[in-house]
Amino acid sequence: MFLARVEGNVVATRKHPSLQGWRLIICQPINHAGTPEGTPQVAIDPHGAALHQRVIISSDGAASRKTVGDDKSPVRWMIIGIVDDPPPSPCA
Repeated sequence: MFLARVEGNVVATRKHPSLQGWRLIICQPINHAGTPEGTPQVAIDPHGAALHQRVIISSDGAASRKTVGDDKSPVRWMIIGIVDDPPPSPCA
């Protein structure tokens, strides 16, 4: 699991049938201070996360495939939660 920030949506004219109806989101992993760490990941979003919102993402491909209902799906990343508390103040 990683803390991440929603950076945008993925628009696909064609995608794997198991991803039909799923919102694909670009998530940038971040540290607790909000600084980017690593490369952005594309995740399915069952929670309706908003742009720049902090989320928890999981790379558990088996859970993601079970969520979309297809054992052969190429999905790996999934947003598993939205962070409610505000980010820490940079002055603190």
